[in-house]
Amino acid sequence: MGREEEIPTSSCKDIPNLLSSFVDTFVDFSVSGLFLPPPPPSPPPLPTRLPSPPRLVAIGDLHGDLEKSKQALRLAGLIDTDDVYIGGSATVVQVGDVLDRGGDELKIFYFLEKLKREAARSGGRIITMHGNHEIMNVEGDFRFATESGIEEFRVWWEWFQVGNKIKSLCHGLEKPNDPMRGVPSSFRGVRKEFHDGFRARVAAMRPNGPIANRFLSENVTVLVVGDSIFVHGGLLTEHTSYGLEKINEEVRDWVKGLTGHFAPGYCRAADSVLWLRKFSRSKVEQCDCTTLEHVLATVPGVKRMVMGHSIQRVGINGTCDDKAIRIDVGLSKGCGDGLPEVLEITGNSGLRILTANPLYQKKATVDVGKEPGLGMLLGEQGGPKQVEVQA
Repeated sequence: MGREEEIPTSSCKDIPNLLSSFVDTFVDFSVSGLFLPPPPPSPPPLPTRLPSPPRLVAIGDLHGDLEKSKQALRLAGLIDTDDVYIGGSATVVQVGDVLDRGGDELKIFYFLEKLKREAARSGGRIITMHGNHEIMNVEGDFRFATESGIEEFRVWWEWFQVGNKIKSLCHGLEKPNDPMRGVPSSFRGVRKEFHDGFRARVAAMRPNGPIANRFLSENVTVLVVGDSIFVHGGLLTEHTSYGLEKINEEVRDWVKGLTGHFAPGYCRAADSVLWLRKFSRSKVEQCDCTTLEHVLATVPGVKRMVMGHSIQRVGINGTCDDKAIRIDVGLSKGCGDGLPEVLEITGNSGLRILTANPLYQKKATVDVGKEPGLGMLLGEQGGPKQVEVQA
């Protein structure tokens, strides 16, 4: 019997899938510089309500700044100096706005995906949410994209094309779809040298686009963890009565390209779940605490709302008797360049700010913990201020 007859035919049938996996790994590394761990088995969509974990960490807006994002994650003890996940069984919630104002948007997507897979192996969980900038980009609104951000997508598209060309040479694989189908070749008001980057960004981010589908389709828009409700902008009673699960399902379907070009209305208006600032104003008297209490009363077991979206000049803070916790510290160099801070919620210690700002540690109103960088949550004393960044 010849040696070639001893080779199981099943191994030959596996070659196309192995080639496809190799090409995807090659493209991912070329774009991000990362080798992603193997993904876990396909999980069901993330539920809207989760029980209270032993440790819950909340991280605000990242806006395309990978290095400052890593600083925040290290501050929380979630990654080591080699960028490996060490957070154990912690649950981490990032409240959206990875996109715009910086040039590392895709790199942050890949890095968070890497951490999600590493955390799952350790019994932890990293949850990413939609911000208003994610929705804007899926709709094709790139007003706040930077030149370096446009270039990052152009580079992604070059490598993505290379991968598709390699796959098309394998007769055992279906011909890859062309994400550029229907994308304009030029854009009014955009300089010619940016047209290729704009085309790539449209193709990647539109509903069911390769990047939107891969990194955003399983994001949540509203999330309840224990006695905290997380949302990028804020919630009104009209949103909670509409249904939190329904909101998550409808936005998920939209990102997957099942319901049209534009996001649902509750994602787009000034008083929408992603744009609302009613509970994040700089002056305490401008925060509508009465409305907030009514909203919280409509969600059983919830004591507080945790929000991003509106930059807090003094760092993470609470208002309305700490029923409104504002965690966007404007850490991105392109959007405030603030010092990283994260919020920690534990069953024993309650709420704490993990801060890189030594000024907060010197204030009399801050009870500094045993470990450097740990402080109790700041209240309304001291007149918290914020910078409102439109969009």
